[in-house]
Amino acid sequence: MTQTQHLALDGGSIAYDVAGDGPLVVLAHGMGDSRRSYRHLVPGLVAAGYRVANADLRGCGESSTGWDGYSRTDLAGDLVALARHLTGPGERAVVVGQSISGGAATIAAATAPDLVAGLVELAPFTRKQSTDLGGLLRSKRYRARAACWRAPCCWAACRPGCGTSSLAYPTKPADWAAERAHIEALMAEPERMKVLQAMAKSSPADAGARLPDVRCPVLVIEGSLDPDWADPRAEGERVVAEPARGPG
Repeated sequence: MTQTQHLALDGGSIAYDVAGDGPLVVLAHGMGDSRRSYRHLVPGLVAAGYRVANADLRGCGESSTGWDGYSRTDLAGDLVALARHLTGPGERAVVVGQSISGGAATIAAATAPDLVAGLVELAPFTRKQSTDLGGLLRSKRYRARAACWRAPCCWAACRPGCGTSSLAYPTKPADWAAERAHIEALMAEPERMKVLQAMAKSSPADAGARLPDVRCPVLVIEGSLDPDWADPRAEGERVVAEPARGPG
């Protein structure tokens, strides 16, 4: 079992754990979640020969709350700081981001090309979004997701027990009941809810603006039935079309 560590930064501290040996991979989860979302992925990466740093975003999991901001630019600064903390001279890291942290990973790569060797973005919100009116007519899942996001509080749209969660995760992992209870317990804390609301209000425009500055290899993974987009594949292709990637 890995031990939680904390990296002190201006404004708070970031909780993370490290497992394995080899090239560094930094994992960053989506909003309203914690680093536990990668609990099934970490063992596979370690077995494949990587050193894995699994972090709680600022305000999430075991990281502190009360930060000045929760934009993708803010999150990117934390990811860069963590990667620098864990690498030596000449070493680089692959950064994996999901949802809001996919955009943060983009900014991290654009601002620290000496440090970030590659990006993996999982269902990322990396570009400014607009409602796909045609998609609302074509896709029942996209239409249902849009209806959830019109709920009075973003937590009503994000919490694990709501309809949109069933849309996004029709097949649950075996430990889903326990994990859902853990997430709901975190979100019952008023400060954690404020963090979620702040992240939900943040725009991905800052990440989209930095896409042309990314020089490293980029892999975008989109589920074909992801209800966040009418056409998930097209969204992923738009993200990878921007970066001027370097060799490799």
